[in-house]
Amino acid sequence: MTIAICDDEKTICEQVEKLVKKQMPDCDTALFASGEELLRETKIFDIIFLDIHMDGINGMQAARILRNKKEEALLIFITGLKEYVFESFDVSAFHYLLKPIEEAKFAEVFAKAVAETERKKGLVEEPFFMKSNGRTMILNRNQILYIESQNRMVNFHTTNECLELYFDMRDLEQQLGRNFYRCHRGYIVNMGHITEYGKDSISLTNGETICLSRRKYKEFVKVYMDYLRKGGLLLESF
Repeated sequence: MTIAICDDEKTICEQVEKLVKKQMPDCDTALFASGEELLRETKIFDIIFLDIHMDGINGMQAARILRNKKEEALLIFITGLKEYVFESFDVSAFHYLLKPIEEAKFAEVFAKAVAETERKKGLVEEPFFMKSNGRTMILNRNQILYIESQNRMVNFHTTNECLELYFDMRDLEQQLGRNFYRCHRGYIVNMGHITEYGKDSISLTNGETICLSRRKYKEFVKVYMDYLRKGGLLLESF
């Protein structure tokens, strides 16, 4: 697993690296003293610890640039101010750690980040059994990006392929479970693959954008935030 630590305070970088190595001795870590250094790096990271307050390109600006480049790393912000937690939603931050960093809280957040990274990589499979025209197919639920309804057919867009099958979208809503949301009459999205959202669209980890119904926007935000909290991806209280 590859992990980047970006903070203009050397002591914080070294502290975070020490805490990371305590839980995962064999991981590959890289330390950066500025947002500019991080953005110049070409290596792909699984997890990025990112300080918000830095001279030059700050952590929030660096995160937006990374997301615009379709960087899928889990972002964990480090800062001394709580008020930035809501702004971190805009770049789909995984979590938020306050300075001074508490070892117990760090251990909890890092363990969840590792588990989520493994889930996204498909190391933890969630099988989904589909029956269509007398056939039973098995998909890894985590690999489903979104489902699109076209006339009487339903297209399953996965990380590997697109499957066209006969299905009722209402039945799929019930069968797929809590990680999926009917964001539009023609789309069901896997919330685990969302990287960004706006008033009428949702961006996914493969770079595609799908429709979000404007009338469902408020409900979607509530459901998505609830999904993140239940998965331990956001602070329980601010």
